[in-house]
Amino acid sequence: MQKSLFSLLLLLCFSFVNAEDTLNPNMQWWDQDWWEEGKLSVAYNYRVKVIETSYSNDDVEVPSLLIRPNDNKKYPGVLFQHGRRGLDDLVIRHAKRLAARGFVVLAPDIYSAHFIEKFPIEHDYVIEDDLDKGIDYLLSLPDIDSHKICLYSHTRGGYMALKVAVTKGRQDNSVACYVSYYPHMQDPNAPEPMQVYRYAPEADKLVIPSLIFIGDEEQYQRRRSIETAVKSMKENNLPVTLFVYPGVGRGFDFRPQHVRTFADDLASKDAIQRAAAFMRQHLD
Repeated sequence: MQKSLFSLLLLLCFSFVNAEDTLNPNMQWWDQDWWEEGKLSVAYNYRVKVIETSYSNDDVEVPSLLIRPNDNKKYPGVLFQHGRRGLDDLVIRHAKRLAARGFVVLAPDIYSAHFIEKFPIEHDYVIEDDLDKGIDYLLSLPDIDSHKICLYSHTRGGYMALKVAVTKGRQDNSVACYVSYYPHMQDPNAPEPMQVYRYAPEADKLVIPSLIFIGDEEQYQRRRSIETAVKSMKENNLPVTLFVYPGVGRGFDFRPQHVRTFADDLASKDAIQRAAAFMRQHLD
């Protein structure tokens, strides 16, 4: 009986260690100043304003929101790319929270530009050109004080941002960093085995600093492709960091109030603070 109990305790200890190793293999979350001195980072907080705008990609007009601090100062530029659900009210709130950290955020509604309904199954590669043009538009604005911008996205927007950074070559001259929440790290049009067992080859060519967030309860198929891509990127010495938040799944950054949990709030607040610091570091 004692031997069985000891074996069970040993198994639980190993399970905990393995879980910790999986969640934070390099302890990127560790804050020595907080642990030793009790210091907390001071958040940037700005009132924001939302401006309706648009830009052109040949004969396509791309409706967009420009969200920025409500003053006359200049700030670094960030292009926010929505995912499959489109640029709805919940997603716009995420973009506003980012702008409130001290950024000029351009959020193009590329689905509306092509009359694509929310939650499309197939991916239309043409819309990647719209995102590419959005970079030029954002950099042309007079209220941007950075020579480059960062790409910020979630879900399928993560794949589109990856394609623009690598395939369009924007990481060579215009994009300083890549940040994404639970990105779809595979071509949505790829066959099922590629979705389950592979990741987009562009990930191995993403040479700019990258920061990716997922929840520990992310659906298995999506999580595997993300972790496999990140593992390969690290093996190729690419500058990528993966944060895995326990107790949350997909949507923790925008999940609505009636289903929102305390863990969602903790993860979303921590992630956006880390993302803001990461982007500010690479845009300054």
